[in-house]
Amino acid sequence: MKDSDIRSVLKNSLQKRYSSDPNTIIIDELGLNNGSSRIDLALVNGIMHGFEIKSDCDSLNRLPDQIRTYCSVLDRVTLIVGYKLAGEALKMIPEWWGVKLAEKLPNGAVKLTEARSPKNNQRKEKLAVVKLLWRDEALELLEEVDSSKGMRSKPRNAIYERIAEIAALETICSKVRYQLKNRKEWRVA
Repeated sequence: MKDSDIRSVLKNSLQKRYSSDPNTIIIDELGLNNGSSRIDLALVNGIMHGFEIKSDCDSLNRLPDQIRTYCSVLDRVTLIVGYKLAGEALKMIPEWWGVKLAEKLPNGAVKLTEARSPKNNQRKEKLAVVKLLWRDEALELLEEVDSSKGMRSKPRNAIYERIAEIAALETICSKVRYQLKNRKEWRVA
């Protein structure tokens, strides 16, 4: 069972569940931390829920770094893992992460079984979340909170730092969700 087998079943399940909700998008390979890390699928509506896939063909070598990044940005995370890696992976991930077990049935179909429901992340970091904005979107947020003076010529990271200094986490999260859902030519499933 490969990552692509699991991804297809997961994506189809999410699309079926949210197809009639115009306020929900599904993004493949959402880049986090200025693109240095990617979550396999992200569901964005009133929250940002990431789904990380670890098939039986994968290793868990990158999981500690992924955990740090995902915990700094996402409202919820669900790990979809094959039985081969499940025991070790469960020891690594935070208790608030959800878990779905993936198994290949004799007929070749992939079955996902929820082992643990995700809970809300209480440790998001403003700077990590704001880095999901593109530079012009970040400047727009500064304008909305009347703090754009002198920032237009600044590098992207200075703009991000300024937002993290002055804006509330929920304001940043709300703006990020809005921008992700309203970008043109975006990688939406």
